Amino acid sequence: MAPLPTRPTAEPSTSLGTPLSERGAGLVLIVDDMPDNLAMLHDALDAAGYAVLVATDGAQALARAAAADPDIVLLDAVMPGIDGFEVARRLKAGPETAHIPVVFMTGLTETEHVVAAFDAGGVDYVTKPLRPPEVLARMAVHMASARQARQARNALDAYGHATLAVRLNTGTARVVWQTPLARRWLVAWFDASAAERLPPVLTNWLVGSAAAGEGRPHTLAREGRQLVATLQGRTADDDWLVVLREVDDADTVQALVRAFGLTLRESEVLYWVAKGKTNRDIGDILGASPATVKKHLERIHEKLGVETRTAAAALALQRVRSLSPA
Repeated sequence: MAPLPTRPTAEPSTSLGTPLSERGAGLVLIVDDMPDNLAMLHDALDAAGYAVLVATDGAQALARAAAADPDIVLLDAVMPGIDGFEVARRLKAGPETAHIPVVFMTGLTETEHVVAAFDAGGVDYVTKPLRPPEVLARMAVHMASARQARQARNALDAYGHATLAVRLNTGTARVVWQTPLARRWLVAWFDASAAERLPPVLTNWLVGSAAAGEGRPHTLAREGRQLVATLQGRTADDDWLVVLREVDDADTVQALVRAFGLTLRESEVLYWVAKGKTNRDIGDILGASPATVKKHLERIHEKLGVETRTAAAALALQRVRSLSPA
């Protein structure tokens, strides 16, 4: 194969992390092992105002898509090594890249190849030899749809409602897509793997909710912060839509610590007692057994000088109200 022309491999001057609205026409990743195709598309896209990245094989394409978050991928179907169909499948399997529209470029027009392109996650295909005006027109349609979806996800994040779609399969829960805020919270509350596989505590809640057809919000708590998961129904792809919300009650919990001489965990238990939660509910929230919650509650009763959870809750509520502005 002839050496790759220098021009198409130049990195765009546009910051890769900037939103689509600030990238000019958008950032396009072209994946093709043929230099002539790269050069022709690069010139056409550059003239139309797009920032362009290129990759000459599947491995390079996956790495660049993950690093740059392009607005669309133009993907050659037939390449040595990892072919275009496998590249598309991997892009769609990764929560960070699943939202990127993939347009296949192929000389294979038989029905089974067209079907394979769509099965792999492509939104469209163009046939070779390529006609740049047709490519640009098809790109514009899919990038407009992707832009609307991106804006919708960002709007959810802006209101503090981090959203993710989860696919259940024999007890496992794979995150199909997520907003940036959802990923940040999942990683912060659990670990990096939670952004791809839902943690067991949330998986168990979702499986139970899915079986029942509906579910109560599930709350996790840590040092005065709460992560509340709410089931919002099904997506068009039959995945489960989950909304996460983070609530910070650290000030209230710390106030209970100071007011009653409680430990942090005892204050968290008292906080949830005042919210009307049962010992089992509190155990689920705090990651403890109901028996452990009961022991904490016994010590709380002793420190507050009360005999019932109702009296303990009344004292806690009185303290919380005193913190609220008149």
